[in-house]
Amino acid sequence: MRSELCGTSRIQRTGSTRFLPRKFSSLRQVPAYGRFIHERFERCLDLYLCPRQRKMRVNVDPEDLIPKLPKPKDLQPFPTTQALVYRGHSGLVRSISVSPSGQWLASGTLRCSSCPPRWRTKPVVSTSERFLSASVDAEPAEGVEPVTWSECEGEELDQGIHLRISHPKDVHQVTWHTKGDYLASVMPDNSSHLQVFIHQLSRRRSQNPFRKNKGLVQCVSFHPVRPYFFVATQRSIRIYNLIKQEMTKKLQANSKWISSMAIHPGGDHVVCGSYDCRLSWFDLDLSTKPYKMLRHHKKAVRGVAYHRLYPLFASGSDDGSVIVCHGTVYNDLLQNPLIVPVKVLRGHVITHDLGVLDVKFHPTQPWVFSSGADATIRLFS
Repeated sequence: MRSELCGTSRIQRTGSTRFLPRKFSSLRQVPAYGRFIHERFERCLDLYLCPRQRKMRVNVDPEDLIPKLPKPKDLQPFPTTQALVYRGHSGLVRSISVSPSGQWLASGTLRCSSCPPRWRTKPVVSTSERFLSASVDAEPAEGVEPVTWSECEGEELDQGIHLRISHPKDVHQVTWHTKGDYLASVMPDNSSHLQVFIHQLSRRRSQNPFRKNKGLVQCVSFHPVRPYFFVATQRSIRIYNLIKQEMTKKLQANSKWISSMAIHPGGDHVVCGSYDCRLSWFDLDLSTKPYKMLRHHKKAVRGVAYHRLYPLFASGSDDGSVIVCHGTVYNDLLQNPLIVPVKVLRGHVITHDLGVLDVKFHPTQPWVFSSGADATIRLFS
């Protein structure tokens, strides 16, 4: 022990730092470190003054994060200007249809008129309460055909009307199959299962393909190639296989109320518009949820349409505009569709908070027809 003390005193005289171990009977008798504050101060100086590794920040341009889209002038042809205005209707032009040749255009209007009521009461003949138990819009009884076929005669035949298909309620939509032998009609009624009928002209036969309709049916459409039938309700689109008679897929639109629907000519893509200003593009091979949601309209979307030959689709809204988009669909399933808005077409006058009610493309030319609440039909080319 003495030798260690002598050696330690010698080391202290030379200036070297060495500590002599000491023994304590308990831990609480160990004194505090005398150079604690000085050591902490030197540590702070080392952290403050000593050089460190410098990391370079990566400067990312925000424009590089935006996907590169082609310019609209490189995606021509598409309609750009208003060419013609068809006048003659006195009310809302609800729907339009272009003939396969493109030379004829059919339109449907809605006329609203009122007349002052005049009553001439006569003495009461009899009284009864049996009419109170019957429903005004009651469905046909069992054994009675809800749809009747009849051939037209006389003046109707002279006007070109050959056949009449009578429905139990008001028909809101009619769509044709590509082969021309089948057509479907829609009568929206949430309290009835007689909302959709499929008619066959060659056999003059009608059938109701659904026993129960889950929701209010808005519109229907046939698949252009396969035996599929699309039924759009308020919030979803159901796809049925007509041969197997079963539902194959259910598309969730993520919108409050679907207004219109269109099927791509290839049959693998669906676009639908809604009253909450949304336009949804579905890729049937990808998912049951929208591949892309477009919100470029400010008001309700009333009509959507695909072009049969060109990669174009259009939508009409109550804001009075028709927006034309370029939608390229690739044969490679690994490559997603390219959707680019190319032109906003204006011309319709907003009437009673309604704008464009329907849009249709020309079958062979890059033209689009639109009908509106201002009682006009406009052609953009």
